[in-house]
Amino acid sequence: MKKTLICAAALTMIAGLAQAQSNVTIYGLIDANLTYNNNADVAKNSQSKLNSGGMNTSRLGFRGTEDLGGGLKAIMQLEGGLLLDTGASDGDLFGRQANVGLQGNFGKLVAGRSYSTTYDFVLPFDPMGYSGQYSWVTSAGATGGRKDGMLTAVSNMLKYQYDGEGYKLGATYGFGEVAGDTSSGAKLALAASVNFGAVAAVLAYDQNNSVAIAGGAMDEAKSIHLAGSYQINDAKLFAGYRNYKKTLATGATDLRSDLVWAGLNYQLTPAWILTGIYYYQDIKNMATGADADPGMLVARARYALSKRTDIYLAAAYAKGTNGKLVGVSRDDVAFGTSQNSATVGIQHRF
Repeated sequence: MKKTLICAAALTMIAGLAQAQSNVTIYGLIDANLTYNNNADVAKNSQSKLNSGGMNTSRLGFRGTEDLGGGLKAIMQLEGGLLLDTGASDGDLFGRQANVGLQGNFGKLVAGRSYSTTYDFVLPFDPMGYSGQYSWVTSAGATGGRKDGMLTAVSNMLKYQYDGEGYKLGATYGFGEVAGDTSSGAKLALAASVNFGAVAAVLAYDQNNSVAIAGGAMDEAKSIHLAGSYQINDAKLFAGYRNYKKTLATGATDLRSDLVWAGLNYQLTPAWILTGIYYYQDIKNMATGADADPGMLVARARYALSKRTDIYLAAAYAKGTNGKLVGVSRDDVAFGTSQNSATVGIQHRF
C-alpha cells in the first residue's frame, strides 16, 4: 500500500508538471508475448507462459528539458520497469532511470541512476540487444552460476557523453560511497564509437568493484568490448567480442571468458525485418570438462503494423557442453543441457 501511494503521488506531481510545461514528455513501451520452453524444470517438463518484454522490456517514463539560453538545457529523466503479465513494478519505482543534468555544446552530463556507457554504446551493435529474451550480450546464459557480462545499470553515478561529427565519446563513474575507500563498490565505464555511413564500430571498457571485505580485498569484474556493423543494401551485419575477467577477493582462481556474436538485420519489406544471430561463450580457467561453453542461435521476424506497434515471432536454441546446464535466458535458471524456445508477441510504444 505504501509503495502504491508513493507511486500515485509521484505520477500526480509529474502529470501536473507536464500540464504546466510543454517540455515534459510521458512515454512508455508495452511488450507482451506468449512463450514456449522445453526443459523448464527439474523434471524436464515443457512450459507455456505469458511474458513481459520479448523485444524490449516494458517501461513507463518521464523525460523533461528546459532551455536555459545560450544553447544550454537542463534535462531530467525518470523511468521505471513494468511486468506486463502481472501489472507489478519491475524493480524499484524508477529503477531504470532517475537522473538530472545539463546538455549543451560540451555534451551531456547527468547525475543519479542510469545505464552505463558500455550498455549505451555496445547494445546497438547487437541486433537482439534490447530483447528481454534471447540476447546474451549484457550477460551470457547463466550456466553453473556464471553471470559473465557488462556493467549495466549504475546508481550514485555521473555520466557524460559527447556526440561529435561521426563519433561519440562517453564515460560513467559510480561512487562506491564507502567511507575511507573510494575504490570499494565503485563502477567505471569508458567507450568510444565511430560511424562512417555504412560502417560503424565501438570500443568499450568497464570495471565493477564489489564492496571490500575485511583487509580491503574486493571482487573486481572487468570487461572489454569491441564490435562493429556494416550496412549492405537492405542488410546490416553485426559482429562483436567481449573479454571478461573477474578477480575474486577470496583469492580463488579468476573467472574468465570470451563472448563472440555475429548476426544481421534484413529489411525484407518496409514492414518486415528479419533477424538472425549466434552467440558463443568460451568459459576459461576451469578444470578440464567443467565448463559449459554455451552457444545460442536465434531467429526473429518482426512486422510493423504502424509506426508505434509491431508484432513478432522469435525462436532460440541454446546448448552447452560437458553435461552442464544451459538456457536461452540470461536470467532464468537452467534445467537442461540444451533448451528450445519460441515466442510470439506484440509491442506498442507511446
